[in-house]
Amino acid sequence: MQEPSLFSGASDDGTFVPFTDILFNALLGFAVMLFIAFALIRPEAKTGVIDTKAEMIITVTWPDNNEDDIDTYVQEPSGNVVWYHAMQKGLVTLDRDDRGNYLDEVTVNGQTIQFPLNQETVTVRGIVPGEYVVNLYHYLNPSEAPVPVTVKVEKINPTLSVVYYDTVVLKKKGDEQTAVRFTLDAAGNVTDVNTRQLSLIQAVRK
Repeated sequence: MQEPSLFSGASDDGTFVPFTDILFNALLGFAVMLFIAFALIRPEAKTGVIDTKAEMIITVTWPDNNEDDIDTYVQEPSGNVVWYHAMQKGLVTLDRDDRGNYLDEVTVNGQTIQFPLNQETVTVRGIVPGEYVVNLYHYLNPSEAPVPVTVKVEKINPTLSVVYYDTVVLKKKGDEQTAVRFTLDAAGNVTDVNTRQLSLIQAVRK
């Protein structure tokens, strides 16, 4: 009688042993467990990443804890003016109207937390060719003293660059000054940076 081959798939008692089925099922189970393991791996969280959709940022600041109310007015190329009564015009947005110490504190668990920073930010979210005018207006002057106001204009794309940085002193309530005027061409390049005075208060109150 012929001896069964070691790899013939037949046993001594003539029964068929499905080695290939067992091996296939084992490999399938391993593949499923591997897939589940990869699916449970969480990608590393990207903390502290802010995706700012802006072409330019205009930042206006005055001394911390100062109670005076300084307002920012920005005229965009079409002639529209962004200010606290019209916080968005076209692609220009006044992100926050800071009113000095007003609403600069919050109570948490019986403890008062104060935010001393006085800052307004205007974002330009797209390139519209033409002239932009940035004005400052001394709306309220409870300190009864001149207030130094710092204006910074930054171009974000393709790399961060400072277009303008200077401090303007507002002397009293009702004082309006043009901090800076600049022009953008179709490619987003900044030209003709100057401080020629132009009243925007008159433009919005006609």
